[in-house]
Amino acid sequence: MRVTWDREAKKSTTLKTKPKVQTLQVTSSSTSETSLLDQESSLGLESGWVDRLLPYLAPTLRPLITEILQDPTISLANVSEIRLRSGRPLNIVCTHGDILLRSTTAEELLQTLHLMSECSIYAFEEEFRQGFLTLPGGYRVGLAGRVVLEGGKVKTIHPVSSLNIRIARQITGIADSIIPYLRGPEERPFLSTLILSPPGGGKTTLLRDIVRQISTGCPSLNLPGMTVGLVDERSEIAASYRGVPQNDIGPRTDVLDGCPKSEGLLRMLRSLSPKVLATDEIGRTEDVLAVEEAMHCGVSLLATAHGYQYSDMDKRPGLQAMKKLTIFQRIIILSPRPQPGTIKAIYNEEGKKLK
Repeated sequence: MRVTWDREAKKSTTLKTKPKVQTLQVTSSSTSETSLLDQESSLGLESGWVDRLLPYLAPTLRPLITEILQDPTISLANVSEIRLRSGRPLNIVCTHGDILLRSTTAEELLQTLHLMSECSIYAFEEEFRQGFLTLPGGYRVGLAGRVVLEGGKVKTIHPVSSLNIRIARQITGIADSIIPYLRGPEERPFLSTLILSPPGGGKTTLLRDIVRQISTGCPSLNLPGMTVGLVDERSEIAASYRGVPQNDIGPRTDVLDGCPKSEGLLRMLRSLSPKVLATDEIGRTEDVLAVEEAMHCGVSLLATAHGYQYSDMDKRPGLQAMKKLTIFQRIIILSPRPQPGTIKAIYNEEGKKLK
């Protein structure tokens, strides 16, 4: 569903069929922020994301976004992204469709970028090179624009013409039904696990909660808390801000933020003595060496990869090599339908379906 918001007429044009959404009571403009936060709290989500993000937006954009989020047909629970594109409509991405507002000016985008980079874009040179920023609270901002190359490699993005603000929500407990399948023998309590899913299938969300649970420990399963070495190359799992994780990843988890996976896994092995290594989106040939060394050191591995079914492991050389080495004792297949994190199947290392 696509919604176009006519701010002058104070009305929205939608398709005839509207999704059922949580209503929002607004009595006056002065209570808008409280009402928005109350709505989020009543839904059991992280309270305050609107309040946290507004200061990072250009002043002229704040009332525009606040006004649209007051609409009683829009639920804060359904908002997943806010996209700013220079000279094009501001886009609020919701579960059931997009809301297009007026065009964002180049000045508004630049003001927003300066606020996000604390008025010192040069201090965020590495983040610009990688194409994203992380804000306090774990909100990730993707960058697009003209890429500047140096020696054939990306040096920075300048000028930036698009910002994609992803609304950070950690879902705790999503791994509750899966953890029993990952329990191993006493000498290796956690079985090495690979999570396969297509984009948007919830693999990072599931990985994050598994990390949290094995780091904390699960007394009901006689699973002790374990030291976890988390290599978070793109700051998506722990959502670290200035090196400090913004998400709950457990009390025994050490994070290497922004470090390439293959290098980070080896660094963790050599310097931090983890019982479990965790990382996102493996599958490249260079990942195999690090994963194989972890196996020989008796360290369990938790990772994700893109895929739709068990047989997809044979379509990528890196995953195929790991399969032959029987790196993973559990392979979890996720689906984005009917909602992200839906479990399609769980297999063992021999390809036998367990669930």
